[in-house]
Amino acid sequence: MKRRDFMQMSGMGIGAMMLPQIPVTGSSINELQLLEPWIDAAAKKKLTEVALNAAKSKGASYTDVRIGRYLQQYLFTREKQVQNIVNAESYGIGIRVIANGTWGFSATSDVTPDGIAKCAETAVAIAKANSKFQKEPVELALQKGVGDKTWKTPIVKNAFEIPSREKIDLLMNVNGKAMENGASFVTSNLFFVNEQKYFASSDGSFIDQDIHRIWPTFTVTVTDKAAGKFKTRDAISSPMGMGYEYLDGIASEKIAGPNGLVGYRNSYDMVEDAIVAAKQAKEKMTAKSVQAGKYDLVLDPNHLGLTIHESVGHPTELDRVLGYEANYAGTSFATLDKWQSKNFAYGSKLVNIVADKTQAHTLGAVGFDDEGVPCKEWDIIKDGILVNYQAIRDQAKIIGEKESHGCCYADNWSSVQFQRMPNISLKPGTEKRSVMDMIKGVEKGIYIIGRGSYSIDQQRYNFQFGGQVFYEIKNGELAGMLDDVAYQSNTQEFWNSCTQLCDKDDYRTFGSFFDGKGQPGQVSAVSHGSSTTRFDGVNVINTGRKI
Repeated sequence: MKRRDFMQMSGMGIGAMMLPQIPVTGSSINELQLLEPWIDAAAKKKLTEVALNAAKSKGASYTDVRIGRYLQQYLFTREKQVQNIVNAESYGIGIRVIANGTWGFSATSDVTPDGIAKCAETAVAIAKANSKFQKEPVELALQKGVGDKTWKTPIVKNAFEIPSREKIDLLMNVNGKAMENGASFVTSNLFFVNEQKYFASSDGSFIDQDIHRIWPTFTVTVTDKAAGKFKTRDAISSPMGMGYEYLDGIASEKIAGPNGLVGYRNSYDMVEDAIVAAKQAKEKMTAKSVQAGKYDLVLDPNHLGLTIHESVGHPTELDRVLGYEANYAGTSFATLDKWQSKNFAYGSKLVNIVADKTQAHTLGAVGFDDEGVPCKEWDIIKDGILVNYQAIRDQAKIIGEKESHGCCYADNWSSVQFQRMPNISLKPGTEKRSVMDMIKGVEKGIYIIGRGSYSIDQQRYNFQFGGQVFYEIKNGELAGMLDDVAYQSNTQEFWNSCTQLCDKDDYRTFGSFFDGKGQPGQVSAVSHGSSTTRFDGVNVINTGRKI
């Protein structure tokens, strides 16, 4: 693309309204400012020591400090137009304390010694005021200070070093190829986030982290004006904890599936996917409407990830289990008595689900959480049995744990950290099995790819999930595309119907880039890994049925 054309197109769209569901924090900056260096670790340490000393002098028994610089770049296009380019920066400090056995928190963008000291004093004053209503003192799980530590997302290409012009060229190519292959409309977007965070605590931890995330996505639409119909297909990408190298489309990271379908591991070919998407959206226009009934489902990782997120990830958040999130996000059917029984069959014996914040290239991967706890992996469901939850330092004692799970997070320096979902993943099968091997064993079923519309109740028990693409399975073979498919079940019934898993060669991650929780609301990013998985006898409804 020529520079003049780029400037004309970006000028046309730069004033467009941001989509309301896309959170942007901070002040607008130019592209070059995204690459300006920040203060070094030694300077950050000195500033945090001001906060630690000020809070202690005012009576805090514990203090943690987070200095953060948060960078965002979002690019939005539609067909041949650039709708918007957003470059944003947010910079400040958040201070959390315990005084009189009670939490207090304050934050400021005045990152000077005087501003920081005043912020720390405010946090202590808030804690002391809150203590009048505190029934039991806050009790933190032991966490020894780790001293000076650093952690960085292992990126190959810093996305902010790639010129916007090159990124727009990619999106224009995506849009063009989709249109050439039958799309009537197409929108495409790129999201890049860099969190530069420094954590310090009165425990003796001083942790400098540099975290990168990326999400390429699009939606292709095909219309039939005569019939008044349209069909869409979204990208089969996954947001990742990677740099711009995720968009290299490396052949060895592709998994060949049935009917020319392609699965992507740690590298994504956005143009290739857009071409396939346009063809599939056209095929959906004439696809057979599903006949409601019981089917065996073969669920691709890019679909199953959302089901894991909603039916396992959220209901095993300990704050939700305890009712702390009831006002906004709901509660959980996975109550403490079920865990205490040590025999609650959450799923079949094949179901082994782990939590972690360590798996390479995932959205949740960091070295330390926002309480300075080293990240790790732990079991949530083992051999089908509920064995644990997700807990942070002030929750660990409730479930008899001696240490935090390391899953505390705040989405900005101005937000207070609280328990957030780590990566929640279904372990792959141990027997050698490909997707085609799995399909060959199904007499009456549906193969589902991609994330679609969904609904789940306030206790994360009864649910309904759709998808992007559906193929009928008859007598062990794919028998053409289906439409109007959604399945209904409850969490325990669904996971107990799990009968087969593909092996580690098929393992991929799904991700949620803007997962919401809390009041005031915060977003976080989390991945969910799995291999293709089979569930038997699941109820399928026809979403196109008219009453």
